[in-house]
Amino acid sequence: MVLDQQFIKTDRQKVFLEKASELAEQFSERADYYDREALFPFQNFHDLKKAGFLKLSIPEKYGGDNLSLYEFVLIQEKLAQGDGATALSLGWHLGILMNIRETEKWDEKTHARISREIIQFDKLLNSAASEPNGGSPARGGKPETTAKRSGDKWIINGKKIFTSLAPALDYFLITATIEDTGEVGEFIIPKESRGLSIEETWNTLGMRGTRSDDLILENVELELEAMTGLKMKPSKGASPQGWLLHIPACYLGIAIAARNFAVEFAKKHQPNSLNHPIKDLPEVRRKIANMDLSLLTARHLLYGTAEKWDTAPNERNKLGAELAAAKTVATNTAVEVVDQAMRVVGGQSIFNSLPLQRYYRDVRAGLHNPPADEITFGILADQAFSEGKGK
Repeated sequence: MVLDQQFIKTDRQKVFLEKASELAEQFSERADYYDREALFPFQNFHDLKKAGFLKLSIPEKYGGDNLSLYEFVLIQEKLAQGDGATALSLGWHLGILMNIRETEKWDEKTHARISREIIQFDKLLNSAASEPNGGSPARGGKPETTAKRSGDKWIINGKKIFTSLAPALDYFLITATIEDTGEVGEFIIPKESRGLSIEETWNTLGMRGTRSDDLILENVELELEAMTGLKMKPSKGASPQGWLLHIPACYLGIAIAARNFAVEFAKKHQPNSLNHPIKDLPEVRRKIANMDLSLLTARHLLYGTAEKWDTAPNERNKLGAELAAAKTVATNTAVEVVDQAMRVVGGQSIFNSLPLQRYYRDVRAGLHNPPADEITFGILADQAFSEGKGK
């Protein structure tokens, strides 16, 4: 089973994957250090910038590569095999840019300016929407962060959590409740803004290198044009967001790395109680086959959904259930595959000197990325009971 090549369909995808493979090899050499020390992988992002990866999802008219969702999934899966935290961090930057490109939610002047800065100066951006008491934004949580109009300025006050890439960001995209109207506005805040600070709170089980620290905003003054628009209230009819497939792609990449490690271990490991490597044991072979079957199933759903998104733009509003299902299947499959890989390797799998323990910790984070499993089940149940005569 060739895990790296089977989903490549074009020469351009092959080029992207080859570049991602080279980067992943470099990332894998540093992954343990960044994880152990809970440091942001600045060297990895230096390499990503040098390779031109920050501009991949920017429109061609602004000098980007106009990355498709299918290509995005392919790249993320490969990068995550080297370091999951780096891949997930890059995914937020690229995914938000992809969403802005597809929804045209920014005015052309702002979009062109930010794109130009990313291409010329390697700027990084990410959203900061979650708050300590606000609940999940995906579930309709309203921000306690406030925006107050004061003459020709906005004054922003609040606290955001789960701010991935916090030490490296050049722009923070935040939501805030506008005091006068109660509406939720979306704002771009440059890192150098007075009153903006990062509180280092990210001490976690997994995905330690994302450095998803807290963002503190104290009387931050912004120009009026810093507000890019108003955020619509979540609803059952909300438009699906294909770019979020970067999340399951990342976790499947980690699972593939665990699978590959287990296969290589089984080829070489030969206890003195056997006259052959453990790869010849029926139970080991069953576990490896089961991992490949699970990965094949999850990946076909993931890539098939991404391909639908790319090839039928007018049908995207119908893909909400499939997008949610792809995420749920992929993240749960990733957890199961890493567990099986550790069972193949045995007691050595928990050694800190081996990467399996990091894969085990990192994949669990996927269960908490949006959408949560229960939201997916709710979407699928609503769809089933709203059908007239079944499938």
